[in-house]
Amino acid sequence: MSLARLKEALNRAVARRLVAVNVAQEVTIPRKARKAERSAKTVVQPWNVEEVHAFVRSVKDDGLYCPLLLCLMGLRPAEICGMRWADVDLGRATLAVANTRTLMGNKTVVEKDTKSLAGERQLPLPDLVRETLTRFRATQVAEKRAAGERYEDSGYVLVDGLGRALNGRQLRERAYKVMDEHALRRVRLYDARASCFTYLANNGVPDHLLARWAGHTDIKTTQRWYVKPDVEDLRPAADTWGGLASVPAPAPAENVRCGSVSG
Repeated sequence: MSLARLKEALNRAVARRLVAVNVAQEVTIPRKARKAERSAKTVVQPWNVEEVHAFVRSVKDDGLYCPLLLCLMGLRPAEICGMRWADVDLGRATLAVANTRTLMGNKTVVEKDTKSLAGERQLPLPDLVRETLTRFRATQVAEKRAAGERYEDSGYVLVDGLGRALNGRQLRERAYKVMDEHALRRVRLYDARASCFTYLANNGVPDHLLARWAGHTDIKTTQRWYVKPDVEDLRPAADTWGGLASVPAPAPAENVRCGSVSG
């Protein structure tokens, strides 16, 4: 990843005529080194369906249930932090992903467009998310009425009781607190994307729709980084394989009635 970023930076430098040539363009990492790195790296498997259900039950009464549910819908934390109520159409049950808010260095919030043109997309709202967003909006209206002039009407979906926009670190810390309190396996909040897209892929969502939902230009990106089936996801394949090698039992021989023959 470091080499890829270096190549990209030097390509931009070449385009701006800051350097004559990208000296890293032809550099490759030896296969042996890549294999050793993979062996040393700890891979955390995203939550399976049962773990997602346990998290949803644990967070259902939390004040941030709605944005945490949006994480399970496959949205990036930065996209949730940048979402405004103007991007949500509860009547049509859709939301537009067009803005991000990212915390840099735990101090500075950077607001900008989506990561790519493909990242700017419109998604349908599942019934559960639509209902939760409706209640979340009603709660904010009540909080605004109670706070009066102290309320900051920022227009963002992810805000505290006084309307102040929350950042990704605050959302992440809330999620980790729920995981710890309910003895759930801790995973990154961003890994909810992998849980979402693995489930959708396992349940037959076509590749082009999967990439569109994820905000990727190329389905290969979705499949490589976000579709991560575990051993239980492979269970139906094992059951199907049984038809290949399982030899059918022979049909029972029919009973033959032998009658007497008169000579």
